[in-house]
Amino acid sequence: MLLLMLGVGALSVTHAYAQNDPNNCGTIANHYGPFDYRTQQDKLKIVEGAHFTPEVEALIRGATASAPGGDIAYTLHTSPNHHRALIAIVRLSEKMKTPQPQGLRRPVECYFDRAIRFAPDDTVVRILYARFLAKHRSINESMRQLKVAEVNARDNPFSHYNIGLAYFDLEQFDKALVQAHKAAAMGFEKKELADRLKSVNAWQDPVQ
Repeated sequence: MLLLMLGVGALSVTHAYAQNDPNNCGTIANHYGPFDYRTQQDKLKIVEGAHFTPEVEALIRGATASAPGGDIAYTLHTSPNHHRALIAIVRLSEKMKTPQPQGLRRPVECYFDRAIRFAPDDTVVRILYARFLAKHRSINESMRQLKVAEVNARDNPFSHYNIGLAYFDLEQFDKALVQAHKAAAMGFEKKELADRLKSVNAWQDPVQ
C-alpha cells in the first residue's frame, strides 16, 4: 500500500552531494539542480513538463524515449527525493521484474541511497524506502528506516500518521499504535489507522 498522503514539513538540511557513498551509487551533483522536492518544486516544473509527464508517471510510455525509465531517472537526478518519481521507479522495477529497468543508470535501490544522502531528514523518502526494503530485502533494515523517520517527524502529525500506516503494514501493531496516538495528540483527525488497528484488535485508547 502506498502512502495515503505526502504532506510533510520540510526541515533545513545541508547537502553533501559527493560524500558517504559506500554503495557506489554515484555523486548527487547534477548539471541542473539537484533540487529538494519539498521546498523547490518551482524549479522542477520544467523538468516535470519535459520528462515526468502523466504518461511517464503512469508507466505508459516515455517522454523522450519509448520506455519511461530514462525520464524517471532524469527526474531523480534533478531531484533525488522526488517522492512521486521514487514511487514510479519502484513500480517500474516491479512491472519489468528487474532491479534495473531499461533507462536507469543504476539499480532502483541506488535511487533511495541517493535520496537519503541528499535529504536525510525527508520522512517520506524513509517511509518509501522502508516499504521497498520490507518487500525486497530486509525487514530489520525497513524497521531501522522507520525509526529514523520517527525522529525526523518531530511535531509533524502527517508524518507520524504515515509512519504508523507503514508499521501497520509490517504488522508492527504496537508501534503503529504509538504513531496513531502521536498524530491524534497533535490534532490530526483522520481515523483510518485507528480503524485498521481496531480491525486486528490492536487498538487502545490513549491514556489520559
